Amino acid sequence: MTTDYIELHHHLEDRLAQLGSELPGPMSGFARLHKKSVEAGVLDAKTKELMALAISIAVQCEGCIAYHTHDAILAGATRPELLETIGVAIMMGGGPASIYAAHAMDAIDQYLDASAKDGEAL
Repeated sequence: MTTDYIELHHHLEDRLAQLGSELPGPMSGFARLHKKSVEAGVLDAKTKELMALAISIAVQCEGCIAYHTHDAILAGATRPELLETIGVAIMMGGGPASIYAAHAMDAIDQYLDASAKDGEAL
């Protein structure tokens, strides 16, 4: 069974928005942390999203894979860059990360396919 990562991303967006409404303190703090952490600085946003994707794979977080694959592609990441990111994640996370690397491959295929069909970024 393959996860629909586009649908998972939408579902998580909805649930996180609800959490933001019902739990504004921690969620607004986390939203600020996320925004500041991935904005361009010495490292560009794409590089930071690729780093987040590698960590998502290494720590085995399927929802994080959905988010950071989406955001890395939005930031301009290419398939070869995403694949190299997966390689680093496997090196850092070993066998379990290789299983989540397969999940990341599904997410990459789904997002790149959707982007190609729409003719624009996600």
